[in-house]
Amino acid sequence: MRNTFRFLLAVSFGLAVCIGSAQAQFKNGSQATELNLPRISQHGVTTQTIGISTVTIDYSRPLAGTREVWGKTVPYGKVWRSGANENTTITFSDDVTVEGKPLAAGTYGLHMIPDKDRWTIIFSKNSTSWGSFSYDEKEDALRVTVQPATDQTFDTLTYTFDDVKPDSAAATMRWEKIAVPFRVSVDVKGVTLKSIRNQLRSVGGFTWAGYDEAANWCLDNNYNLEEALKWEDTSIQNEDRFENMETKSRILDAMGRKDEAAKTLSAAFAKANATQLYVYARGLQRAGDAKRAFELYPQVAKRDPNHWLSHLAQARLASHTGDYAAASKELKLAIAGAPDVNKPFLEPMLAKLETKTDINN
Repeated sequence: MRNTFRFLLAVSFGLAVCIGSAQAQFKNGSQATELNLPRISQHGVTTQTIGISTVTIDYSRPLAGTREVWGKTVPYGKVWRSGANENTTITFSDDVTVEGKPLAAGTYGLHMIPDKDRWTIIFSKNSTSWGSFSYDEKEDALRVTVQPATDQTFDTLTYTFDDVKPDSAAATMRWEKIAVPFRVSVDVKGVTLKSIRNQLRSVGGFTWAGYDEAANWCLDNNYNLEEALKWEDTSIQNEDRFENMETKSRILDAMGRKDEAAKTLSAAFAKANATQLYVYARGLQRAGDAKRAFELYPQVAKRDPNHWLSHLAQARLASHTGDYAAASKELKLAIAGAPDVNKPFLEPMLAKLETKTDINN
């Protein structure tokens, strides 16, 4: 009875197997229905992150072998499963556009209609069928047309993500000597903002850091600054710190509220300890604002003259003026007081000073 069923299954799927370029699992043309056995067209999954969204293609990978694929094994002008065996599927974690056309988040059956010059890419709401055997155009969520390109030889059907940008990537089917790309784009800012709002309803919304990170992301992207300012105020209400006050000052500055920004930054500095001041000044120095950094380094020692970072700040100041003897003395004190994990970073700086080389370069 079971062998009869397998035979009927093979006959039923004969057309789909041919069109899908899948080879039967057994030599008699049938597929296994009861057991998990190796398949000729092996399973593959490829995933690409765009922003914080993911695109995943799940497919079986037929081999070209000695077959002439395009126009023969895979006929032109007919719907093809774009892989082998069950539906090739593509999953979008968030809403996207494909070739500029909108497509909602979800999992779709991925089908294609090959032709010599233009291919149709089909996203079907049915993602659970066997190949394209039961494909129904009425279930289409989206169709787009793209141009194929000549490619290096891929004996095994392969999906890749190419030309990856901050907000898009080209999903590309490669087989034999043909590459068929379709561009997937994401509204990264919109998706991220939606995600941030949702995350702030969970554990991220119970700390100062969660709201500060949300506001910092908006600030870095010059996006949604009004809400970012509200988030920073909430961060400060949760815990009044140098970090969130400093972030608030930058948000106000970006919004053109210069006087408020300056007052807020002054209030932030009043709260800063030696570590926070040094890290802030060093960040300015790395960003190219050395003048402001060297104005702030003396304030580090005023906060805590015995802190190892205070000695490091003094070493940077002395090195900057060419007083390498004083710089070496301060750096030795910094090394003596620094945690062991920081000493390997500081010791090469001392070697530079011994050769009269500025450690700020």
